[in-house]
Amino acid sequence: YELSVLCDAEVALIIFSTRGKLYEFGSSGTSKTIERYQRCCYTSQDINPSDHDAQNWYQEMSKLKAKFDSLQRTQRHLLGEDLGPLNIKELQQLEKQLELALSLARQRKTQLMMDQMEELRIKERDLGEMNRHLKTKLQVEGANLRALQGQWEPEDLSGRNAFSLHSMQSDAMDTGPTLQMGYHPFVPAESNNTRNLGGENNFMLDWVL
Repeated sequence: YELSVLCDAEVALIIFSTRGKLYEFGSSGTSKTIERYQRCCYTSQDINPSDHDAQNWYQEMSKLKAKFDSLQRTQRHLLGEDLGPLNIKELQQLEKQLELALSLARQRKTQLMMDQMEELRIKERDLGEMNRHLKTKLQVEGANLRALQGQWEPEDLSGRNAFSLHSMQSDAMDTGPTLQMGYHPFVPAESNNTRNLGGENNFMLDWVL
C-alpha cells in the first residue's frame, strides 16, 4: 500500500506460501489490475503498422536533421566562421583538419600536374613519330620524282636534237644559193673608174673639136 501511494500507481501483489496458501493484495483489486495489465500489453502488440512506420520515419528524420546541422556547423568552422564558441581543444582539432585538407589538396594538385605532363610527353612522342613518318614519305616521293625526271630528260633531249636537225635542214633549203644563168663579168672598181675617166676625156675632146 505504501508503494502504491509513493509511486502513485496501481500495485497488485500475489504471494504463495510454502504450505500452498495464497495471499494477495491490490490497491484497486488484484483481478482488476491484472486485467488492465493484459489489456495494455495486448494493445501495444496490436498497434497499427502505419503508425509504427511513421514513428520510425520521424526518428530517422530527426537523426538526419541533427547530422545536417552538425555538417553545416563544421563547414562554417572550416570557413573560419562561428569560431567563438570553440575551446582550445576544438580549435586544435580544427587546425589539424585544415592542415590535412591542405596536404591532400596539394597532393591532388601535384598528381594532376604530373598527369598533364605525362599526356604532353605522349603527345610530343606521337608528333615526333608522325614527323619522322612524313619526312620519310617526303624523301621517298622526292626520289621517285627525281627518277621520273631522269627518265624524261633523255627522251626530251632526243626530241630536241631531232627538232634542231629538222630546223637546220629546213633553213638550209630555204636560204641556199640560187643558180643564175648568164655571164656577168667582174670589173674591178679602179678599172671602172679609169674607164669612166677615159670616157669623160673623150667626150671633152669631141666637144672641143
